[in-house]
Amino acid sequence: MGASTFFDTFAKDNTPEDMAQHLAETFSPELQARELLDPGLLHLVAEVDGASAGFARLHWGHRPAFLQEATQAIEIQRFYARQSFLGAGVGAALMAFILDLAKARGFDCVWLGVWEHNHRAQAFYRKWGFVECGEHPFVLGKDVQRDVLMARPLS
Repeated sequence: MGASTFFDTFAKDNTPEDMAQHLAETFSPELQARELLDPGLLHLVAEVDGASAGFARLHWGHRPAFLQEATQAIEIQRFYARQSFLGAGVGAALMAFILDLAKARGFDCVWLGVWEHNHRAQAFYRKWGFVECGEHPFVLGKDVQRDVLMARPLS
């Protein structure tokens, strides 16, 4: 689901070569198996009537410099809904679950990176209280792109 949702979201805006390289490097079966066993990662799958509708991957143990005030931060590394479920509330349900889970586990901040040209996702995150607080590079194949960093406190 990771590779297919990434492809569906970004293929139209990137070269086939860069997409193929990124998908091969990021979603290989071997890498996915290692990531599923990593105790610093949590993978969540949203289902609708038994069908996988979206997913998120959370990561803790790393806090970028812009979050120095936060004592316990968790990153949303991946957050996707299948194209057929966009606008159906999958993202909202998944985000609500993530925020509740993060609070219950004692985190005081949630942060993420989102491609500068993904305006739909940025608007979604702003709706959930995330604010822009920095940027970092994201390499897709050979293309170095800009991700906007967004964060929100948990109180």
